[in-house]
Amino acid sequence: MPRAKKETVRQPHGRNTAALILFGRAVFTTFALISAALGFLTGIELQSGNYDPHAYAIGASALFAGACAIIALLLIRRRINAEKRRVLERRVEELDDRNWELREAEERARSLLEAQGDVILRRDPQGRVTYANDAMCALAGAPREALIGRPFALSIVEQGPVSVLTDGTRIHDQKITAIDGARWIAWREVLVRGDNGSEVQAVGRDVSDRVAAEQALALARDQAESANRAKSRFLAMVSHEIRTPLNGMLGMADLLLDTPLTPEQITYATAAKTSGETLLALIEDILDFSKIEAGKLDLDARPFTLTALVEDLVELLAPRAQAKGIEIASFVDDRLPRTLIGDAARLRQVLLNLAGNAIKFTEQGGVTVIVEPGEQGIRFAVRDTGIGLKPDDMHRIFREFEQADDSSTRKFGGTGLGLAISKRIVERMGGDITVDSTPDAGATFTATLPLQAANDANAPSVTTPNLAGQATMIVAATEIEAALLARRLSAWGATPYLMLNTHAACTLLPERQWNALLIDAALAKDIAAHVDLASLAATQRIALIEPSERHALPALKAAGFTGYLVKPVRAASLAARLDGVTRFEEDEPDAAPAGAPIDKAAGRGLSILVAEDNEINALLVRALLTRLGHRPTMVGDGAAAIDAWRRARIETKPYDLVLMDLQMPGVDGLEAARRIRAQEAASDVGQRPTRILALTANAQAEDRDAALAAGMDGLLVKPLDRERLAGLLDGIQRGSASLAA
Repeated sequence: MPRAKKETVRQPHGRNTAALILFGRAVFTTFALISAALGFLTGIELQSGNYDPHAYAIGASALFAGACAIIALLLIRRRINAEKRRVLERRVEELDDRNWELREAEERARSLLEAQGDVILRRDPQGRVTYANDAMCALAGAPREALIGRPFALSIVEQGPVSVLTDGTRIHDQKITAIDGARWIAWREVLVRGDNGSEVQAVGRDVSDRVAAEQALALARDQAESANRAKSRFLAMVSHEIRTPLNGMLGMADLLLDTPLTPEQITYATAAKTSGETLLALIEDILDFSKIEAGKLDLDARPFTLTALVEDLVELLAPRAQAKGIEIASFVDDRLPRTLIGDAARLRQVLLNLAGNAIKFTEQGGVTVIVEPGEQGIRFAVRDTGIGLKPDDMHRIFREFEQADDSSTRKFGGTGLGLAISKRIVERMGGDITVDSTPDAGATFTATLPLQAANDANAPSVTTPNLAGQATMIVAATEIEAALLARRLSAWGATPYLMLNTHAACTLLPERQWNALLIDAALAKDIAAHVDLASLAATQRIALIEPSERHALPALKAAGFTGYLVKPVRAASLAARLDGVTRFEEDEPDAAPAGAPIDKAAGRGLSILVAEDNEINALLVRALLTRLGHRPTMVGDGAAAIDAWRRARIETKPYDLVLMDLQMPGVDGLEAARRIRAQEAASDVGQRPTRILALTANAQAEDRDAALAAGMDGLLVKPLDRERLAGLLDGIQRGSASLAA
């Protein structure tokens, strides 16, 4: 803080001097008057002939006036000099204060520079040190006097990259040798004005701790990446090792269920297959989560039909829901584009997780999947009437390995990965996912995705019938699917009436003319007992049945129904049924009974070479292909597969398909495929390339890419799905199969 300015204080001797001067002026004036008077009187008294009293008086007066003028001039000059002196004294005092403040500021700045830990060094154009603070002296291990005026440079162990800012400041890091060991210094060098022209001022900060932390972080990152790669390899290996025996278990369970069994044996075999499928789903979840954690969740955006995706998904889950005695239904708003651009497989995975969870936690009522426009994109809402969620649970269920009920007595199983995976996928797609729930009142999971419309988006997904003004009655035991049917009919122009009470429906039916009746098959017998449906004027009398109720179709036809729809009802099926179709469809054949082999290709089977080193899997594949009517040839490794393929080509009996396991002793599947393709390329026979499918328990994307890069046409993942394999082989026979798995 600057010191206060000195106050000007007049000393006592100054007042005495002024008094003496005033006294001297009075004495001088008195003496001058007395002298003039005495001279005048003396001149009068003198008797001289030359004396002129008038001239003398005038002279004396002039002399006196001159003396007075001189005295006045001296006084004025003295006053001016005194004023100048006072001005100079004030100026001197101000300069003294400024000098004191400058010294204070300089001292303060020097103290600040000396006190801080940063190293400060200034050099002139010749490289001589003009200033070095205490930190610099400590770093150099030399006193300031030994540095000033001499060239000086630190011993550099490692030089970092130099960057120059727009203002000319140079920034770089250096590892130098100091008296206490090597140190990392971050320098900022800038030109400043010095006593001898421009100087370079370098300010350095010791960042050894930061560099050590960065190196430790880099090491930890490398270790984490190495561990992550090891984890990925471990998961891939474990996935393969688990899938291989699991393929045998599930396949053999399928084959066992195709043989004549007692009811008890069917129960046990079905339980074994269900347990294996649960284990397979668990493996898929773990692999998906590991991909997400590793940042390898890639999206494949392609056009897909929205309504077909949602209805196929609901139809897939329907048997599980109907087995629990609950309903599942879907509704896709007609205002949405027909075709969207996005990753349909990942979207299907999210909806499967959400709807599958909804079925698991619902004991009464049902589940609905509703897709409609939203403010931020397309909104996919999965609602259920299940146990619901507590407020605290809604904040954590999207975390990995978390469940609403995590107690040791929890009723529902699972890993707690489904919702975590779904959230990551939705966020990767640029959307968000939320939940709204009340305990014991169900839950609604909503995923909003910014999906773009495809080029043919304006084409209608369903050819909607003209139902304007038509009255339609829907009779159902619950409003889960019936409410969505009513919403659909209302959107098409009809006037729907939803009846959840058979008595009320029977009372209302004869009172007016109905254009269409939609009656749940479970209530059809009760209604038919009170109302003669055939006598009603309704054009369409449609029964809503579950797939397991197909055996009741003849009775429904006899009761007066003109047609039926299988639940969950597809929009296209509903539109077609209401658009003038009045005949009752013929009964569809039931599924083949247990023990009856699938023989879709009997008499016209394919010749298939199978390279599989696992005996159980080889037995399973042989049995599946034989049951499907094909002719398998089994080999145990890649070298044997190449020899068998070559002999068949030479004998002009080439194989129609090669199923190649990827991991085999000796020559693996990838190398075998490459050699086969190389021999095909070098051959002049002109035969078409052999179709090759990878047969593997590995489900990673890199395995698929490696198979395609080796020249294979596609990939089949173990455990083998019998129906999918049968469909693929049938497609090959028709020449229209896409072998991409």
